[in-house]
Amino acid sequence: MGQKLFGRIKDRMHRVKGQEMQEGDKFSFRMARFIIHKKGWIESVFAAGCVFSLIAMLFVNVNYDLTEYLPASARSCIGLDLMEDEFGYPGTARLMIKDVSLYEAKQYKDKLEAVDGVDQILWCDSTVNIYSGEDFIRQEDIKDYYKDGCAVMDITFDQGDTAKKTSQAIDEMKAITGDKGYYVGMAVQNKSLTENVESEMNLILTVAVIMIFAVLCISTAAWSEPFLFLLVMGVAILLNRGTNIFIGTVSFLTNNVAMVLQLATSMDYSIFLLDAFSREKQKGLSEEQAMINAIEAAINSIFASSLTTVVGFLALVSMKFTIGFDMGLVLAKGIVFSLITVLFFMPAMILKFSKWNDKTRHRPFLPSFRKFSEWVYRVRYASLIIMLFLAPPAYVAQGMNDFLYGNSAVGASEGTQVYRDDQVISQEFGRSNMMLAMYPNTSAVTEKAMSDEIEDLPYVKSVTSMSNTLPEGIPEEFLPYSITSELHTKDYCRMLIYIRTKTESEQAFKGADEIRDILERYYPENSYLVGETPSTQDIKTTITADNSRVNLLSMLGVFLVVMFSFRSFAIPMIVMVPIEAAIFLNMAMPYLAGDTMVFMGYIIVSSIQLGATVDYSILLTNNYVSCRKSLEKKEACIQALMLSCPSIFTSGTIIILAGYIIHFISTTAAIGDLGHLIGRGALFSVILVLTVLPALLVLFDRIITSNEWDRLQKYLKQRHEKRKALIKAGLGAIVNKASALKRTDLEPAEVESDENEI
Repeated sequence: MGQKLFGRIKDRMHRVKGQEMQEGDKFSFRMARFIIHKKGWIESVFAAGCVFSLIAMLFVNVNYDLTEYLPASARSCIGLDLMEDEFGYPGTARLMIKDVSLYEAKQYKDKLEAVDGVDQILWCDSTVNIYSGEDFIRQEDIKDYYKDGCAVMDITFDQGDTAKKTSQAIDEMKAITGDKGYYVGMAVQNKSLTENVESEMNLILTVAVIMIFAVLCISTAAWSEPFLFLLVMGVAILLNRGTNIFIGTVSFLTNNVAMVLQLATSMDYSIFLLDAFSREKQKGLSEEQAMINAIEAAINSIFASSLTTVVGFLALVSMKFTIGFDMGLVLAKGIVFSLITVLFFMPAMILKFSKWNDKTRHRPFLPSFRKFSEWVYRVRYASLIIMLFLAPPAYVAQGMNDFLYGNSAVGASEGTQVYRDDQVISQEFGRSNMMLAMYPNTSAVTEKAMSDEIEDLPYVKSVTSMSNTLPEGIPEEFLPYSITSELHTKDYCRMLIYIRTKTESEQAFKGADEIRDILERYYPENSYLVGETPSTQDIKTTITADNSRVNLLSMLGVFLVVMFSFRSFAIPMIVMVPIEAAIFLNMAMPYLAGDTMVFMGYIIVSSIQLGATVDYSILLTNNYVSCRKSLEKKEACIQALMLSCPSIFTSGTIIILAGYIIHFISTTAAIGDLGHLIGRGALFSVILVLTVLPALLVLFDRIITSNEWDRLQKYLKQRHEKRKALIKAGLGAIVNKASALKRTDLEPAEVESDENEI
């Protein structure tokens, strides 16, 4: 009897020990123990990474030219590459000098042309003798270049629009013209954009950090915790910026928006971990054991939250207009670095800050949200009806927005000095938009005929080609090489065409199409039209096609992540309804306000808003499912709202503030619009998640609480068991039949054997 009892106790000890070993062998526990035991070594690795990033980020190139992101197959892109190989691709600008006589304008032109970096300046002195006296000059001949005491000149630089030498040349030219000069053009836009963005983003980041710090002070339980969060996020942002060196060149949009977006969208992870640590510590555990348990408890929530955001950002990578690849990769990389920093670096920092957190602890400033949650439950169906009433027209309205696509929408947007100068010049001389035609160098007669036909178009201001520059009968050798080399090479000719339109407008697009048709009629093969207008047309075609693909991929990716997280097919659809409705409302607002949007912001924000704010829906749904296990529908809904509101308030407020800070400070349309869409989109997402989602959770309670994934697995298991039983029965029948046949075959043989014996 004693031996039996001893054996049972021994078996039970083995079972308990095996259970403990199984728990200890869980990946999350092993990982948590490794992080805590190796925290000193991990700190050293992060310190080295920060030093590397501080140095590496100085060598990351920033691109301000949107045409660089066109696919290689775009006609304007092929033409630009060909022109750069044959002629180079110089920067261009347009200058107006106010309150000058013809002679003074000529003197300014000569001084400006002598500036290092300036190749040539086109003005009326190339076709009219300025020194013949104003009485002998027909105003009709010079009206496009001089009138009412104002002279306008077209400038070509030695190097490209974004070259440092070009930027320095513009500075020297501005010093010569002083207050009399007004400058526009791609080279001026790029210079202005570079300077504005660099100065404004420092201010944006400073204001964002201050505002986020204030939000964290309200939402955390200790005065030192905001410093901890900002330190951890600062390390993650630094690592992300430094590793951009492996990409080589990033867009100005990515370079300046990624920091604030990373800070705003990944702050949740550090809050999850610190909250879990505080709960474990309250159980009386040691700090190290509490941290191990906290990592194990929070890791699933952090992974799920980060995965939805990464998937939303990675959808941008599919864009053929590769600024999406650029931004999607950098933003997704930023979330990954935030995840790594929170899981590996933050535990060590929490332990270091632990005493400070205890000393600076204060009463919670956030309310319990009980009354708010009860109010939401009371008006839940009214909220749902309002959303159903607003969502369809918002969906239609978002597709009716007016968009801008090209470089001018970015560098010469309203509020910039370039925009103001452009208004002054346009008021005096109208618009001037340069395009360049490239075609084979085959026949001067054909070139002359094409030049004349293009010049006869009503909106064409001037045409410059070899055939209309060189007088008839005069050999080419009489012209300087500096002129001939700009207009033709051995294989190709180039024609400069100025039209009286904006670079981006329906009239400009129509004119470009008409000139392209003429060009292709005279030169059916290997002819190209390049310039800002043709490039903008290609950007429009490319990015519009990207829109539906990006939206589909971001929705599909988030759907799959949520489906596997909840093991449900229905919950992802319920979770995404308020976020998609918020996106429709957000994108419909510019149409209702009569504003023009930069399309780039429109397509990018759809993915960012879905990826960054679907976490709110997931959090509320997860809390509802947990509460529903022990509570009735009403109380479970109220309790889930009370648990979710603090996190949604903190994270949502941070993203809203970050977006609106960018919007109000940046004078660059693309960046300002992006910030406005992000801030307003987060605001709509928070409102709809907290008001509409509770109604959906209660309405579809039976679907949410009955796990169809388990039902599916059970059904498949039953099918499998039935199939096994049928196969077993079938095999049994075959075996029985075979045995019966064998017996039948053996019986005659036995009878015959018996007869022989007899």
